[in-house]
Amino acid sequence: MSRYARQTQLPEVGPEGQARLSSARVLVVGAGGLAAPVLPFLSGAGVGRITIVDGDSVDLSNLHRQTLFSESDCGRPKAEIAASRCRALNAEIDVIGHKQSLTSVNSAGLVAQADVILDCADSYAASYTLSDTCLAQGKPLISASVLGLSGYVGGFCGGAPSLRALFPDAPDSGASCATAGVLGPVVGAVGAMQAQMALNLILGLAPSPLGQMVQYDGRTLRSSGFRFDDAPEPNSCFRFLSASQLTDEDQIIELRSVDEAACPAHPNAKRVTPENVNEVDPNQGKRLALCCATGLRAWRAAEQIQPNWPGEIVLVAASTS
Repeated sequence: MSRYARQTQLPEVGPEGQARLSSARVLVVGAGGLAAPVLPFLSGAGVGRITIVDGDSVDLSNLHRQTLFSESDCGRPKAEIAASRCRALNAEIDVIGHKQSLTSVNSAGLVAQADVILDCADSYAASYTLSDTCLAQGKPLISASVLGLSGYVGGFCGGAPSLRALFPDAPDSGASCATAGVLGPVVGAVGAMQAQMALNLILGLAPSPLGQMVQYDGRTLRSSGFRFDDAPEPNSCFRFLSASQLTDEDQIIELRSVDEAACPAHPNAKRVTPENVNEVDPNQGKRLALCCATGLRAWRAAEQIQPNWPGEIVLVAASTS
């Protein structure tokens, strides 16, 4: 117990809390900037099994915020390198790295094997797919997001409202870390809070982090928060699917241009610009699948066409399919 002596001294932890940590199974989706503090803190605390899911490889542009990696790691799978770093930090725990993206195909199986799920992905599709899956399975989700000089972390599902309850509409901005930039310490600060929320949840500390939102402003160095325990779930939503889940019975619209994507998300897809999506003829009885790179353009197009579409509308983020 000498490894964990400094935390077991806390009355909030103790031997019983340490036993909870060692038996906990945590799924971390995304091995980038948020995971850089999350994974070492969970590993160091003695979380028994950590599964890391990320389909990307390390790039030089990642290193200012993804501090688990070094220059020599460029080109190598993030999930595998992150898992190796965690094992080096604590040989007593079980760490598994999967080089794959989180999709609607594999999310149910991955979530089912975990007690706590952490969303560290920079992806609308992954975040909402995780939320939908966790809500269906009753699993707690700690989701975080950072852009520029600000970010947030919140506890969803597992008895609390889902991510869709708090953010039911398509985001106003399609910006990402890659397109709008982000400052490393802001990501680290939010990631550290995400790790703390996960540990609080495993230890059963009150108040529960589920139903709690914390926002952090790196410019003013201030944080604020609120609870959303009573936020209602939306009556309907647009599900994210993978391109592999589409069928010949679907009406499939590719919103990306040929210059952006030479091959559409599905062979049966018809190319339509987002500006002309309302000209798509409603086809009674068919599911409409809207495809783009991240899912955001598809979501906004779905909101436009929904009043005139008689059937289900689903979204496909082709970059994660």
